Amino acid sequence: MKKVTGIGGVFFKCTDLKRMREWYKTHLGIDAGDYGVTFEWREESDQTKKGSTTWNPFATTTKYFDPSSKDFMINYRVENLEALVEELQKGGVTIVDKIETYDFGKFVHILDAEGNKIELWEPID
Repeated sequence: MKKVTGIGGVFFKCTDLKRMREWYKTHLGIDAGDYGVTFEWREESDQTKKGSTTWNPFATTTKYFDPSSKDFMINYRVENLEALVEELQKGGVTIVDKIETYDFGKFVHILDAEGNKIELWEPID
């Protein structure tokens, strides 16, 4: 079973969200809005398939990374999220919440061996 197929997003906390967004815009050309910025790309093995990776800073007060106390969270693109969650549960992995479905895909959060929150995303491409 194919599991992770790529990085879906990189999220991190910062003390001054406005200043951080402005710094990245000025110095690196990353123009992030309220939901970050999305970089589009094509799969190497099949150039007809598009993908995307989101980059987004969050305020230090965000609860989105809870229960992890870390200042970052990685989003991994996956295939067949339901089957993967079943496999992870059998392996004793902590599943933080239930799978939620949106217009752009399915999501669930898990914790790794050191308590880092990970977001798993099965995109609807």
